[in-house]
Amino acid sequence: MADTSSSSSKVGIQVALLAAVIAIMGYAYKLLSGGEEMPDFFDEEETTEEEVIEFDDIESTYQDFLPYYGNDKLIDHHYYTLSYSEKHEQAEWVTYEMDVRRLVKNVERGDNFRQDKDIPTGSASVDDYYGSGYDRGHLVPAADMQFSSDAMYSSFLMSNVCPQERSFNRGIWRELEEQVRDWTRGYKHLYIVTGPVLTKRAKARIGEVNDVTVPAAFYKILLDYEGPEQKAVAFVIPNEKSGKPLDYYAMSVDEAEDITGIDFFADLPDRIEDKLEKTYSVGRWPFDEERFRARVKEWNEF
Repeated sequence: MADTSSSSSKVGIQVALLAAVIAIMGYAYKLLSGGEEMPDFFDEEETTEEEVIEFDDIESTYQDFLPYYGNDKLIDHHYYTLSYSEKHEQAEWVTYEMDVRRLVKNVERGDNFRQDKDIPTGSASVDDYYGSGYDRGHLVPAADMQFSSDAMYSSFLMSNVCPQERSFNRGIWRELEEQVRDWTRGYKHLYIVTGPVLTKRAKARIGEVNDVTVPAAFYKILLDYEGPEQKAVAFVIPNEKSGKPLDYYAMSVDEAEDITGIDFFADLPDRIEDKLEKTYSVGRWPFDEERFRARVKEWNEF
């Protein structure tokens, strides 16, 4: 006669082991999908090529988050959209989305600045910047477009460029761009609007032909709409060398709208827009102190 107690014991052990495996898999999935763990924002490990999904395979939704502004000269460059100001010969704003899967470096940085032929009235030219003393500062960073050669190529259109003080472009603006990539690693998906502050008196004008405005300041607006906790923050930074930390320039989206005259995320439901734009919390946007120290000691020397 078979030993039924022994068989039952073996079955019980197998069931317990199976339950343990399922629990471990569930916990691992929870961690991988966001879970309750805080993201590691400053992990220097880059996304590997095997993990990357091509841009066109990621459903693009940033068109739903376009700002509203009186100028309707909108140009869609597939990887970003901009509103061009002929008066100032630069974009009033550009908007795009950052996804952690696009942080891979598939291509090297380019250097092919050229006029944007999609601007009906003509964009600023490379010649406008020669001898001016100002950098051709990117709005959509080239480093955010390294996942694709086409994306990299599009980032060097002159409509995506503004005159920036060298110590600003290679100092605090660089720090903010790198910080945004850190936040993308942590929050996985961000909507970004960035551009010059054209409501303030210009620092100068450059270019004998196009008379390009040198903005007094620049802004960058960040929106984490995917959650699990929706949040937004804005930065408005003078176009000059700065020794102050990034969080000194942080503000609510509403405050940035007052400064720029632009209605950001205008198509969001009013209830959500009001909630996201009225307040911000620096604690939800952790900063890299080591990078700040590097900027003050090294990057500001340009």
